[in-house]
Amino acid sequence: MIDTAVTDSGLGDADDDDFDAVELADSQLPDHRYLDRELSWLAFNQRVLELAEDPTLPVLERANFLAIFASNLDEFFMVRVAGLKRRIMTGLAIPTNVGRAPQEVLGDISADAHALQLRHAAVWQDLVKPALAEGGIEVVTWDDLSESDRENLYGYFQNQVFPVLMPLAVDPAHPFPYISGLSLNLAIRIRNARTGRQEFARLKVPPMLPRFVEVPRPDTSRTDAPSRYLPLEELISNNLGDLFPGMEVLEHHAFRLTRNEDVVIEEDETENLIQALEAELLRRRFGPPIRLEVTESMDDVTLDLLLNELDITAQEVYRLPGPLDLRGLFDLGRIDRPELRYPAHVPTTAAAFQPAEQNGRADLFAAIRKGDVLVHHPYESFNTSVVAFLEQAARDPHVLAIKQTLYRTSGDSPIVEALIDAAENGKQVLALVEVKARFDEAANIVWARKLEKAGVHVVYGLVGLKTHCKLLHVIREEDGMLRSYSHIGTGNYNPKTSRLYEDFGLFTSDEQVGRDLTRLFNELSGYAIEKKFKRLLVAPLHLRKGLLRHIDKERRHAQDGKPAHIRIKVNSMVDEQIIDALYRASQAGVRVDVWVRGICSLRTDLEGVSDNITVRSILGRYLEHSRIFAFANDGDPQVYIGSADMMHRNLDRRVEALVRVVAPAHVKELVDLFDLAMSEGTSSWHLGAEGVWTRHSTDADGAPLIDLQERTMTQIQRRRRARAVR
Repeated sequence: MIDTAVTDSGLGDADDDDFDAVELADSQLPDHRYLDRELSWLAFNQRVLELAEDPTLPVLERANFLAIFASNLDEFFMVRVAGLKRRIMTGLAIPTNVGRAPQEVLGDISADAHALQLRHAAVWQDLVKPALAEGGIEVVTWDDLSESDRENLYGYFQNQVFPVLMPLAVDPAHPFPYISGLSLNLAIRIRNARTGRQEFARLKVPPMLPRFVEVPRPDTSRTDAPSRYLPLEELISNNLGDLFPGMEVLEHHAFRLTRNEDVVIEEDETENLIQALEAELLRRRFGPPIRLEVTESMDDVTLDLLLNELDITAQEVYRLPGPLDLRGLFDLGRIDRPELRYPAHVPTTAAAFQPAEQNGRADLFAAIRKGDVLVHHPYESFNTSVVAFLEQAARDPHVLAIKQTLYRTSGDSPIVEALIDAAENGKQVLALVEVKARFDEAANIVWARKLEKAGVHVVYGLVGLKTHCKLLHVIREEDGMLRSYSHIGTGNYNPKTSRLYEDFGLFTSDEQVGRDLTRLFNELSGYAIEKKFKRLLVAPLHLRKGLLRHIDKERRHAQDGKPAHIRIKVNSMVDEQIIDALYRASQAGVRVDVWVRGICSLRTDLEGVSDNITVRSILGRYLEHSRIFAFANDGDPQVYIGSADMMHRNLDRRVEALVRVVAPAHVKELVDLFDLAMSEGTSSWHLGAEGVWTRHSTDADGAPLIDLQERTMTQIQRRRRARAVR
């Protein structure tokens, strides 16, 4: 039964229930066998912070990691913490994945998050800010400026800042204003010089202005003088007299509020999804507060007023030294100092897609007909592979139809433009736009409507499910026959993030894959219900079961004395059924290697259970985003890539797809990359007892370990040069 299912990509449906019953009854596992997913996420963000602490990294990159940490934590509060609070308030507070009450977990989150935010502030103040100054970039305070500097900045304030400021008074005639989520604000207490009465005002720091204002250099300054930048809120707070003439400014303090911004959409078959989503996005702006960040110096009177007006508890207050909202450090990216960044890397064109003649245009259809093409982004170019493939399909007179899923894409996407061009050229074009992609909903609504106006058939997927798979299917007429060309990826069709996210994409003209995608797109756009696929594993119906079969087959191989090995690379490892299956495989002697970027609920410290499990994490200049699933299979490796993480939402509430990689060279490339990542000689974080991650970046002699991303970059460049020589 299991052998047949694996041959069919593990998607047979005849004996699924029997298989599950066998799996659940197979062995007993300890009760406390998972790590708390929320605390594991905070541990992931701590790893990001450790990169900012690393003095061997270029200093502008360290500042960028501080900004990434801040942005990550904002989303964590807006989604995960908000979700916990919502379940508590609605009485739906079921135990977490480790069996604890959400209220207890909230307490742990608060303790860990407070400690991390204080550490984050200290890294900026004590490490990165001084290192920037050594590199000639000084972030200064108002007190650091000369009178001449202040006069110059006052001109900028009057011309560029003052006209857009909107102070809002709070008094009996003016209720406390609405504070938008993630906005940076000044809480100002003033005294009326005429009446002697104290008043309160709120001033929002304009988000459309640069967060760091460059201090003009005097005409006589040296060319090698450092560049100096003043935080915008400092410039505003030291010129408040212009906003409150005749008033005495008593106190002014920065504060920032985080609100529940998780989208909740109730769907039914008659609902207009876009209209419902637009209403939900409007509601999101007014979500309840979940975190209040204030400066360390804020006085008790001001803080008490904010607590009362915002209806927030003292536990949700974060007192921080230094500036708030260090996402603003992303603005330092505009500084032209390449020597303070990672060395520039220009993605190469995948070898199979390089034009035959210099300055020529590659025929991507011909290249794919020769054999499957595996492309590794951002080391290999997204533009000369995915974008070029779609653009060629859009203008090719032999192409009859194009079908594509769009989960996230950029605002000026050539992907969307190519689909529009294809429709205008008379081709049948289907775009499945996921308008519920978190925090990209508004942009996706805009593109959905633009596509519809151009004649593209736009659909929004299945009721109750997000469509997260990355699929592109092209139907071309060749010699009177129809041929399929397909792309299945691990990352979004987004040219901008493709330069920052590590992902794989498989191009193939394999007819099995073509038939699989035809069936899957029919299911997504119509009423078909498919249960059989040949080279795909598809969620939500069968992906988990297919993976469980592969894992169990490795377990049985180990029991039979055969070599057995499981390799899994994901962003998150949370699903209890998958984790339990890995534990059982480990108990049977299977070597289990897990490469995870973010959350990991799998434990490595369970004696007799996880002895054969190794977990590593790699963070660096690129965001590790690809998902790989490799099974030794007694010498016939079964290797998949795709869009699915091992989380309930991916396996139960999303349409996901993994494709089996069959070319021996591609299987070897994926396995070799994985083994390099897991090597003791490669820089990574190791998961140990009690869920503690430890960074290993140097050997016993203090020499740096291999940087996986740098090594991959070098290997792909060598591969390109070797092809050029041939």
